[in-house]
Amino acid sequence: QQVQEDLNKQLFDNLVSFLRRSHSEFQEKTTEWTCRMKSREIPTAALVLGVNVTDHDLTFRSLSEVLQNNITPYIALLEAKDCPGIKNLMQKLMGQLMNCYVDVDSLEDEDYVQVSQNRIRCSMTCLTNWYETVTKKTDSETPSKKRTSSSRDWQSPPVVVIFKDMESFTTKVLQDFIVISSQHIRELPLVLIFGIATSPMIIHSLLPHSVSSLLCIELFQSLSCKEHLSTIIDKLLLTAQFPFKLGEKVLQVLINIFLYHDLSVQNFIKGFQLCIVEHFYSQPLSVLCCQPVDAKKRVNSLSHDQCENIRKLPSFRRYVESQVSEKQIALLTADNFLKEITQKLLEDLRVYHENYVSVLRCLHVFTSSLPKYPLGKQIRELHCACLENRVWETEEYESSLQLARMLNKSDLVTMLQQCVEIFVSSSGNEFDKTVEKLKEFLTQFQKLEAEAFQERDVSVSSQKELQKKTDLYHLQKTLLELKESRRSKKLTKFEMLRFEVVDYIDSLVRNYLVPADHKTLHEIAYFNTASVLRGHLNAAPRIALHTALNNPYCYLKNQALKSDGGRISNKAPDICIVYKLHLECGRLINLVDWLEAFSTVVMAVEGPNADAASSDQVDDIIHARFIRAVSELELLGFIKPSKRKTDHVARLTWGGC
Repeated sequence: QQVQEDLNKQLFDNLVSFLRRSHSEFQEKTTEWTCRMKSREIPTAALVLGVNVTDHDLTFRSLSEVLQNNITPYIALLEAKDCPGIKNLMQKLMGQLMNCYVDVDSLEDEDYVQVSQNRIRCSMTCLTNWYETVTKKTDSETPSKKRTSSSRDWQSPPVVVIFKDMESFTTKVLQDFIVISSQHIRELPLVLIFGIATSPMIIHSLLPHSVSSLLCIELFQSLSCKEHLSTIIDKLLLTAQFPFKLGEKVLQVLINIFLYHDLSVQNFIKGFQLCIVEHFYSQPLSVLCCQPVDAKKRVNSLSHDQCENIRKLPSFRRYVESQVSEKQIALLTADNFLKEITQKLLEDLRVYHENYVSVLRCLHVFTSSLPKYPLGKQIRELHCACLENRVWETEEYESSLQLARMLNKSDLVTMLQQCVEIFVSSSGNEFDKTVEKLKEFLTQFQKLEAEAFQERDVSVSSQKELQKKTDLYHLQKTLLELKESRRSKKLTKFEMLRFEVVDYIDSLVRNYLVPADHKTLHEIAYFNTASVLRGHLNAAPRIALHTALNNPYCYLKNQALKSDGGRISNKAPDICIVYKLHLECGRLINLVDWLEAFSTVVMAVEGPNADAASSDQVDDIIHARFIRAVSELELLGFIKPSKRKTDHVARLTWGGC
């Protein structure tokens, strides 16, 4: 949430300055405001937020809090679903505005105004009268009382109306509200904010010129959802501050859902939170996924069963197999020795994370500007490639190296400077020599530049001498030497230095960007169960519905519903019994036969001594249960009425689901 607020800070600051500017003109009655009043223009902010509609609620809530703290307490948020007509809009608007109160230092009952919405007639005139009453009551307060909130600093704070989803409002509602509001703009300092998901042109599409000319529109653009996602990944995943990490497949599932389904940053964060819950719930050793200081204490307090869980980890088994026989025996039998090694391995894993992030950013500096982006344009793509396998063994990496060996000097120097900044700011302690080496490369490039100036002067003088020579023999000899030098094509000093730089970056990649699943005890910090996450987030409603109706025990966990084979249990819900019976039928289902089969299954528990007197009543109850179950099945889309036969229904699904 803090990251989201930081991303929107610039946008909110611009909106606050816009409202201050509009309101100051109203307060001072400047010439510009007077002209605007004559033309009845309403200050309007067109806020373009993008198509990630599910993130807009959080943005508007944060915006409302900012405006309340800095500008005005009178803010109304309107949604299209609540405003089908102008009357509903006015009721919603006045209900939200009149339920707020002017906060002052006194605790007397007269110090706030709260008007019951049911006692007044919802009209703009009533709203204007209420606003004048509120502002006059605020102005009549004792001058010595100091107001703490900056939103009350003005005598007449503006009234801000936010249309959260402008595209969903009907044209007539918007037109009527704007026309009515423009007629009261002299008495009511109204400011509109349009939340737009598509394009600012929607304003002119919804409103005719006669109405849009009543608005003084200023455009505000928020950051794109992809930039938000990149920042979230950078702050939460590509950092050594948080020990919990996502595996390659899990991260790819979250990114694919974001890119191909909803573009919602909030849903990405919820998916990330779900991964945390699943990891700490399903992994017994996740107790060690914590800060280094806490990890040492928790390792020392591990029980014997928890030590056995460590020994069962696949990565730890590989580690044990790589040790000598004496150490293998100690690791598998002595818990104290295992705890010491576990502390060392967890510290190695933490250092690996710190080094990994720094080298990953350095590699991204080189690959993000290459033509066609072989390793991806965004750092998240490079991160996924490094988590999946050894990135230096891929064809994309080889093509990236070939392109990097053709970079010009200015780009190469800029990239080296960025890498130096990354390694200097890194928390890892292993990059001191790396920084020195990169600075040495920069110094050599500066020397090459100085030598290039000297060689340029020499070449100019030699060309002048060549022009002075008139002897044909010497001229032919010189041209042959130039031709031979071009054929041999020796590498220049710059090309040799460029090769050295690229090879050095390649060595860093091979040393530090080893995939996480190659590290011992990576299961403690990494969540890799993508199938569980996909089952929760990529829901398959048709399969889930078939499972619930065909095997209700899967969801209800009632032992009485456990059935072997294809037997239909009379303990199951009525809709499950009807569903299983309908699977045995053809394209058309006879309702009478279906009812008889349902009655047979339900009455299976009834003994031969059942009360005959109540048989008619039981039949009526079973009949009603059957009708309700069939209606539910029709609502779910499994059957539909048939026009061919009145006492039949048509089956709509096949293949068991």
